[in-house]
Amino acid sequence: MNAPSYHRIAVLDIGKTNAKVVVLDSETGAEIAVLKRPNIAIKTGLYPHYDIEALWSFALDALKSLAREPGFDAISITTHGASAALLARDGALAMPVIDYEHEYPQEIRDAYTALRPSFDETFSPRLAMGLNVGAQLHYQKTAFPEEFAKAATILTYAQYWTARLTGVAANELTSLGCHTDLWNPRVGSYSSLVDRLGIRDLMAPIRSAFDALGPVLPEIAAELGLAAPVPVYCGIHDSNASLLPHLVHREAPFAVVSTGTWVINFGVGGDLDHLDPNRDALANVDAYGRAVPSSRFMGGREFEILSAEIGPVDEKAVQAAIGPVIDKGMMLLPNIAAGSGPFPGKASRWIGAEEASREQRYATACLYLALMTDACLGLIGAKGPVIVEGPFALNGTYLKLLAALTGREVMALPGSTGTSQGAALLTGIRPASGAETHIPPTDIPGLAAYRTHWYAATE
Repeated sequence: MNAPSYHRIAVLDIGKTNAKVVVLDSETGAEIAVLKRPNIAIKTGLYPHYDIEALWSFALDALKSLAREPGFDAISITTHGASAALLARDGALAMPVIDYEHEYPQEIRDAYTALRPSFDETFSPRLAMGLNVGAQLHYQKTAFPEEFAKAATILTYAQYWTARLTGVAANELTSLGCHTDLWNPRVGSYSSLVDRLGIRDLMAPIRSAFDALGPVLPEIAAELGLAAPVPVYCGIHDSNASLLPHLVHREAPFAVVSTGTWVINFGVGGDLDHLDPNRDALANVDAYGRAVPSSRFMGGREFEILSAEIGPVDEKAVQAAIGPVIDKGMMLLPNIAAGSGPFPGKASRWIGAEEASREQRYATACLYLALMTDACLGLIGAKGPVIVEGPFALNGTYLKLLAALTGREVMALPGSTGTSQGAALLTGIRPASGAETHIPPTDIPGLAAYRTHWYAATE
């Protein structure tokens, strides 16, 4: 990477649950200012879709405020995956940006299943709802042909925001390579689905995540009060943004567990030969265009649901509850959030929780999340230390259980999700030197037998 030439970087970071604008210091990589808002889908119209104009207004207001204090001299973008934007010839949206949690009519789903390429070509499993971007495009084209016919350009989601800031349309590999069905990671080109859908001529040119696509458009720069031209970088898929800092300064093999709404697991240094598409194992494509074995489940959403159900707990009491929970065989089985993960088609249920305390239920929930993560890491043949970042890096019970289950050191990076720091690295700044908490594997009595019984109950 080139030496940083910027003092501060603004990152527009649009996740499935929240959107934020973060300013990072280029010397330390530290976040020095953050503004955020919820990302709420609109349920009316053609189909459920993101409130793009509300997000745009938020982004402009946040950038205008942060341009005054603390200031920034470059912008980078990161967003969740499983989304694409269809632009009309005038650059406006031809159709709303669909919420990937929308489920399509069965006949459209069946038609798409018959149309999509094999896993051996794309390393993208058939996923529920709109989690395959190819399925979204097929649905939009099939259900709304008149509106779809107005589309002149198709952009991956992060690059839509870059285009809106710069006027330059592009696609990018980390977003094309995150279970879209549109990319062939072995050969590094579009999959056969692009031609089957008849959209090759609509796909914007592919640019590197590290490319500065242009300065902020003059009229937007004037609105933001920017005193000098500010370059905007192409942008990156959020899970790959979290992965990027580790690719910069760690030697393979290692695993990264990136936690947010989703728990995305990367087996850096692994191979693609043993991935099971029926268990939500797949290949992502990193910022350098390389395929990375990956697996996932909707762990953040699940933990949010569980925490709301269980209520407040005492952390020390939760730690003390692990032993009794294991001894009595109290379990939570997958899946709280249906439609993804290593155990598809399973309906969640509790075992032995009738008289349990809040702390015991919370400890059981942490056991569940650690077991799900361990299963995901096994599916991708992950080796080496396990780096956990995002909200789960603050959950001491989960970290201790994960280290014990994997038998490997777990390194927790608390605080940020890592997405903003990773996106800022696209500009050439150094990775943040945040504090790591190292959790060595320890023997937890009865845990091995508990895992065996959990798998048996799950199966």
